[in-house]
Amino acid sequence: MTDWPETELTDVERFRALAAGVPGAAVTERVLTAEPDQVKAMLADLTIFAEIQADLVSATVLERDGDRVVVLAKGRRGQRARLTGQFRPGWCWLQSRFLIIGMAVAAEPGGGTRVALTGGIRVPGRAAIVPIRVRQESAKTLQRLERLLRA
Repeated sequence: MTDWPETELTDVERFRALAAGVPGAAVTERVLTAEPDQVKAMLADLTIFAEIQADLVSATVLERDGDRVVVLAKGRRGQRARLTGQFRPGWCWLQSRFLIIGMAVAAEPGGGTRVALTGGIRVPGRAAIVPIRVRQESAKTLQRLERLLRA
């Protein structure tokens, strides 16, 4: 069958679909005036990535195989998480036993860059996020990113 329609999804559209399959995941989005390449480059730096995330102090790559990574994340209260998943410019989906962090970036038609985030405390043994403060923390993360892009 060759007459099936085809479409290409942006990373943000793919991200929405992935997050929709995780109970409790709330996607927070914002359109920034910065160019997509600038936003992707900034978020590809794990130091900056950790700086804008609400509860992270640092994130260090322990292993990398292409876009597959293992990251050691340290929290503000001394907690640690060994996150595994995909991390590349414009895309991140990392999870540990107790944590999920995700973001996607895509060019916005007409200019600017759309950034989408989700994350939170993971329900052990399930692909689910405890929905407490997910949107609030994601909004703060996007505000910090926007401030860094303006600096």
